[in-house]
Amino acid sequence: MYESELTKFMRDFLAAHPEEVESQKRGRAIWWDKRPDERSPAPPMTHAPRAGGNEHTFEPSGGYEWSFKDDEIPPKK
Repeated sequence: MYESELTKFMRDFLAAHPEEVESQKRGRAIWWDKRPDERSPAPPMTHAPRAGGNEHTFEPSGGYEWSFKDDEIPPKK
């Protein structure tokens, strides 16, 4: 089975420094390993955008598709 150089290095490093494993566990407990009652409450949804805002204010900038009107193009004969 293939094992990368990085995996070999990390395996050897953690075997030589077992205190790092404990440090990792303490760091994870600070940020991730929490019960729901220990976590901060979710922010209210009042910051979410609503429909009916500025979506109707779009005006074309005048690109190629706006260069000609239908009656300006001569009919093909």
